[in-house]
Amino acid sequence: MYLLDTNTVIYFCNSKLPLNAKELLQNIQPAISFITHIELFASTKISEEEDKVLKEFIAISKIYNQINQTLVDKTVELRKNYRIKLPDAIIAATALVYDLTLITRNTADFNTITALKLINPYQVD
Repeated sequence: MYLLDTNTVIYFCNSKLPLNAKELLQNIQPAISFITHIELFASTKISEEEDKVLKEFIAISKIYNQINQTLVDKTVELRKNYRIKLPDAIIAATALVYDLTLITRNTADFNTITALKLINPYQVD
């Protein structure tokens, strides 16, 4: 099971992923955090076409949008121990709480979290 970071969704929807990563994502149930959902649509620079493609992607995705105490506690722990940005902490906490591998181009934002499984879509074999 995988959780897609915001950058991965953007690259996928804009057809900018390498072939191996594209094939991986086409063969899984897309899953994202509610933070990714927010980040995808928060930009004022989204064209109508991009908005349409993102909405189609969201329609087929599993969205982890339950904010429960376990997720809150894990997010707080990650923020305190790793000093990462709140959105990144929520995304990482979601992956950890639900035992998901995070697919992100920004592995440097997460690689100090040793319990977190990461895949860089630009390094998929």
